[in-house]
Amino acid sequence: MEHAASLGRALARAGVGLVYGGGNIGLMGAVARAALEAGGHVTGIIPQFLVDREVMLADVQELLVTADMHERKRLMFERSDAFVALPGGVGTLEELVEQMTWAQLGRHDKPILIADFDGFWSPLLTLLEHMTTEGFIRPGFTVPYVVADKVEDILPLLNEAASVLVETEPSPDEAALQQL
Repeated sequence: MEHAASLGRALARAGVGLVYGGGNIGLMGAVARAALEAGGHVTGIIPQFLVDREVMLADVQELLVTADMHERKRLMFERSDAFVALPGGVGTLEELVEQMTWAQLGRHDKPILIADFDGFWSPLLTLLEHMTTEGFIRPGFTVPYVVADKVEDILPLLNEAASVLVETEPSPDEAALQQL
């Protein structure tokens, strides 16, 4: 929770807005509350059916209640310039992998950062390496992401990733995409 709160404060200090799932609980709730307390801008996007279940954080500057999860994820994608995956559960994993897949297929070039606090994501990182070694992630179809193990590295790594992605990462050609 302290890592999450530190991230929220760092975002606010840097003038970086937070777009997140709109809840008041868990790590993302801690990020949002800390960002707000530090004077940051927070946009929460939550589907109606989760308003009560997630204990919605109503204090955000912008709150969007969507019809369903698909609309929520679409709006979160459209309003975000980068993605940070804190330790989390199946929903976090699903959202992370979706953004990685879209980036792999050339649908976006927004930075993706895995916050591997205390080695939480190490099994996933090992799996991604294994997929590459076994040829399931082929050359030209790399899964672009960066890893931070400390909160203070997150914003510098995202900034660096944004400039590197724009400069060096060519999109796979259409014939190669059809092979997927």
